[in-house]
Amino acid sequence: MLLTEAEMRRAMLGGAVSLAGIALFVGFAVFALLLSSGFSYILAAVLEPYILQVLRFTLLQALLSTLLSIAFAIPVTQALARQQHFPGRIWIIRLMAVPMGLPVLIGALGLIGIWGRQGLANALLLKLGMAEPISIYGLSGILLAHVFFNMPLACRLMLAALERVPAEYWLMASGLGMRPGSIFRFIEWPVLRSVIPGIAGLIFMLCATSFTLVLTLGGGPAATTVEVAIYQSLRFDFDPGRAVTLSLLQIALTSVILGALSCLPASADEGMTVGKAIRRPDGGLLGARLVDGSILLFAALFLGLPLMSVLLAGLRSNLMKLISEPIFWQSAATSLAISISAATSALLMSMMLVGARRAALLRRSGIPGAGAFFAAMGGASSLVLLVPPIVLATGWFLALRSFGDASAVAPLLIVAINALMSLPFVMRVLEPAFIVHKRRTQKLAASLGVSGWVRLRLIDMPALIRPVLTAFSFAMALSLGDLGAVALFGSDSFVTLPWLVYSRMGSYRTNDADGLALILGILCLLLTIAGTMGPARREVAFHG
Repeated sequence: MLLTEAEMRRAMLGGAVSLAGIALFVGFAVFALLLSSGFSYILAAVLEPYILQVLRFTLLQALLSTLLSIAFAIPVTQALARQQHFPGRIWIIRLMAVPMGLPVLIGALGLIGIWGRQGLANALLLKLGMAEPISIYGLSGILLAHVFFNMPLACRLMLAALERVPAEYWLMASGLGMRPGSIFRFIEWPVLRSVIPGIAGLIFMLCATSFTLVLTLGGGPAATTVEVAIYQSLRFDFDPGRAVTLSLLQIALTSVILGALSCLPASADEGMTVGKAIRRPDGGLLGARLVDGSILLFAALFLGLPLMSVLLAGLRSNLMKLISEPIFWQSAATSLAISISAATSALLMSMMLVGARRAALLRRSGIPGAGAFFAAMGGASSLVLLVPPIVLATGWFLALRSFGDASAVAPLLIVAINALMSLPFVMRVLEPAFIVHKRRTQKLAASLGVSGWVRLRLIDMPALIRPVLTAFSFAMALSLGDLGAVALFGSDSFVTLPWLVYSRMGSYRTNDADGLALILGILCLLLTIAGTMGPARREVAFHG
């Protein structure tokens, strides 16, 4: 046994405490929702025309967004896979990572700068003598924004799948003289077909639970999703009964989506032949190069222009005036305190859960229930997917309002919600690195009798510092740019940077919003970049 009984007990106790805390926090919010309104009222309210309309629109926009994101991602992925030596290819791939690390509110501002009423697209159409046919608000704007954020995600996942195709496939295709159509039919499409269902399910989940984009670009009651309707029911109408009904409807919706995702088959990993250079026979054709180059140029403009719009609009604002305002420093301090606390909490919970999962795995065959405990530790990080942040905030808001002003504990609630929101990502970063490191070092460390603080300082910290920094910085960036959790609790006395940007947009102070958005976007991108930096891993000497 590579862990002592005391270490086993400590690890499993830590995981149990973390799991209990997560379950109590989420369970209390759901319980408060159930108690806030009678079941008869809930059943009657579900059949209201307004709620049915909101549900229909939520599913419609999620379905259309998913189809459009996948449809645009396939040709872009093909072009990236075919043109291995395209000038700037690596920068296009890196550009696709930017929307994933950018706060949603900042991306929405960039899209407004290009596709809005005063944006670049409508300005060009006016010069051509046309009216303004493009509207960024309503369903069209929501679809455009979802494609902007989700098409790059689909591209990167599809490209990773195509790059795993063995080199022998391409040698055979070259030997047979296969044309691009045949290559797509017999090589590319079988690979894409195996990963598209999972990618589409993930994008559908993201779009069905979208809050900030719909809040910013929805354009009215006709373009409202369930989560935005929850916010409006409490913030503007103060109709707790409707908010409860919508919250329970959202939980049911996410449950169905997660259940459907769990039924999807895992994609087959073709594997990559080590040492074989991949030379595709279809990338050098003149027609393919022209078509692929046009597609990549369009993708780069589609993603790059909104980001450039945010940069230019932010630089045109009076940044020095904004920085000198007390409200900026107040909101920045609040945002940083919340993001650091949330990232630290997510990191500590993840470490406890990962350690408990390893201990349960080692004792899986010896103790009844160890397998269930192992599965429960893994499922704890996914509870926030089942109960989205706005639903958690609604449950706690309704529970605390009977005791007085809920804003008094708003910072603690937002820290907890943001920590849970980033927990799935932190777990996915830490657990593989932790397991690989322990597998490589545990035998040698046990044989040398190295444990406790000495092992942590000499063996664990040098090897795990990079994944820990990656998880912490991304969790911090996610919390720093979040608007959903603070939407219900934001006020003049409790302001975060995203809430300040949104409030300036709502009061038509667009120049101030542009400048604040630039500052917030730079902070989040710097945190995202910082997560990929760090000292090289030094674990070779401890291989066991």
